Amino acid sequence: MEANGRIARTAGSEPAPPAEATVRDQETVVPQAIDPRVVPAGLIGSIVEYYDFGIYGYLATILSVVFFAGGTDPTGALLATFATFAAAFVLRPLGGLIFGHLGDRFGRSRILAATILSMCAATVAIGVLPTYSAIGVGAAFLLVAARCVQGVASGGEVGGAAAYVAEKSPPSRRGFLCSTVQLGALAGALLASIAVTILTSVLTHAELVSWGWRIPFLLSLPLGLVGLWIRFRLEDSVADDELASGGGLASAPAAELVRAHLPGLLRTLGLSTLLFAGYYVVYVYASTHLQRTGGFTASAAFWSTTTTLIVSCLAMPLFGHLADKWGRKPLLFGAAIAFGVLAVPGFALMNHHVYALALLAQVVLGLPESALMGVVFATFAEMFPSRVRYTGIALGFNLASMAVGGTAPLICLWLLDITGNALAPAWFLVATAVISAGTALTLTETRGTALRAG
Repeated sequence: MEANGRIARTAGSEPAPPAEATVRDQETVVPQAIDPRVVPAGLIGSIVEYYDFGIYGYLATILSVVFFAGGTDPTGALLATFATFAAAFVLRPLGGLIFGHLGDRFGRSRILAATILSMCAATVAIGVLPTYSAIGVGAAFLLVAARCVQGVASGGEVGGAAAYVAEKSPPSRRGFLCSTVQLGALAGALLASIAVTILTSVLTHAELVSWGWRIPFLLSLPLGLVGLWIRFRLEDSVADDELASGGGLASAPAAELVRAHLPGLLRTLGLSTLLFAGYYVVYVYASTHLQRTGGFTASAAFWSTTTTLIVSCLAMPLFGHLADKWGRKPLLFGAAIAFGVLAVPGFALMNHHVYALALLAQVVLGLPESALMGVVFATFAEMFPSRVRYTGIALGFNLASMAVGGTAPLICLWLLDITGNALAPAWFLVATAVISAGTALTLTETRGTALRAG
């Protein structure tokens, strides 16, 4: 059975030679030329998703006033805002199951168009919601509803994009090309940080609370339209004849995943634990921490986050390339160890009230996170056969997002509140680093191998 972009892996196989056609065996086709639409297809959905989630996190202190009467109880309102942020992540595994099932049953491209449309619609809806001052607690209810739609949609986004890009990539460059999916995640967060930085620089606090907070949410509309245009033009990574016949497709991908590929699912969950904790602590929560604990202005905190994201974006393709050259396992283990070692001194510098040191600390902590993000999706794709790949990546990834992703800012605030220790968020990172480092040690190196088929 031939499948354009569907790839089989044999034990001990060597990287395929860099030909400009395809290397065929009796069952599969291994792509050697790169479709120029593949990288934009993976990038755009992650950009939209992480832009949408990023602006919510960066505007948390403003949104706490707008939707939760933050003027009467600022800490309680901020906790409620981050709890709403976390609510979307509770539904991400459900989105992973729904869209993963559809993507493994009916192909990747159509489902990826649906996820980006849903995310964009929910984000634009937040931008036009009435506020607490207009309708009271109903505003918070509507915000939670929109966030839930975002959560379900995002649960199906990244896993599908990773599966698609991996299936369209030559084995010798899969790490580099799959890193572009996560590069989109950082690019989306960077766009969100830039948008909020500009707003906080040109608008007063009163203007932000009154109407300025709506602007970045509404800007998701043109991003989403571009994403739809790109994805409607995609050729699926599942062959047309396979989709038509159903041959090689799992009838119940989730059940087959748990029954036959549980170790891969658990490794995906374990590696994603630090990835999500690191992302939402370093790139989202740190902005709030620098303001509340470090004593810096909102503008200074956002510029620090923006600089960190720029450096991490530039570094990520390098980490993807190194994963193709040196292997997945050493980079994942090394990044986890680096996080565990650097977290406490990094937060100590962020608490030191010296801006240059705080900025340096955030940038340094962003580098191991960039390494994790740049390597994991190629690793995940190589763990699962094509018939459950979308579901496997989406479910393991989103279970971690539910546990320590969206909850990370809330956990950090809670730890600070109960311990009174400004280093508490760092110890949270250390705990998740131990989990992911241990998981990395269980990996079998898959660099340069062809993906498993059917």
